[in-house]
Amino acid sequence: MSSLPMSPQVFAILSALIEQRAGLHYAPEDRDLLQEKVSARALDAGFDSLLDYYYFLRYDPAGPETLDALVDSLLVHETYFFREALPLTVLVEDVLAPAVREGRKLRVWCAACATGEEPLTLAMMLAERDLLSGVELVASDLSTRALERARTGEHNLRSLRAMPPGAEGRWLEVRGGRPYVKPELVAAVDWRRVNLVDAAAVAALGTFDAILCRNVLIYFQDDTALRVVESLGKALVPGGHLVVGTSESLMRFGTALTCEERRGAFFYIKAGP
Repeated sequence: MSSLPMSPQVFAILSALIEQRAGLHYAPEDRDLLQEKVSARALDAGFDSLLDYYYFLRYDPAGPETLDALVDSLLVHETYFFREALPLTVLVEDVLAPAVREGRKLRVWCAACATGEEPLTLAMMLAERDLLSGVELVASDLSTRALERARTGEHNLRSLRAMPPGAEGRWLEVRGGRPYVKPELVAAVDWRRVNLVDAAAVAALGTFDAILCRNVLIYFQDDTALRVVESLGKALVPGGHLVVGTSESLMRFGTALTCEERRGAFFYIKAGP
């Protein structure tokens, strides 16, 4: 049996459990997709009923850990080096560089970093300008599996498709057909497991001069996205910058952050003191 039956009722309670845990939203038209993915996990765990699997996830002492593993399998880890690079370049050159050169120590958080290409791109950009020692980079994801990969510095060749000339030899090397980021760059990032819908976990990270949370909010319902944006706003220092994906806009949320365009890149800025 390749897939277990999923009634509309079971879809409703399972998708609600997943959304409550991780913010991922599945609409009714996504039922077949969720059925296929959840069935594989349920069958591997020895269940022949998705309702029984739901009760296990919901009420068994081992349920939360198993639910996290299920969520991990549902997460999208599509990323690559220098993806949508313009906002990163503008952030580094116009915001971070002047402050570091004034002697300030900055903190930058890459939220939902998947296998780490985004924070490592930032590390490359900062190192290129001799600024890396002046910036504490924190990178987080919900997926333990993705973070384990990020910490190894090992990536796949597809992740190099937007690499600028010269970066490949300087910041990484290819061994056995696999690219490896230089260890000093991987070590410059503080890798953390953080669930963005957990406001307390976000608050525990402290405050940041800039936060990148790109191509994440599209997977959330508006009410979940708003809660996450509010948590991120609280984690910004006054005058701090939030960067979201080019296809994402916070304007409909009526957020307290001010949208500012700079050299073609958009930033959401927290009001000063």
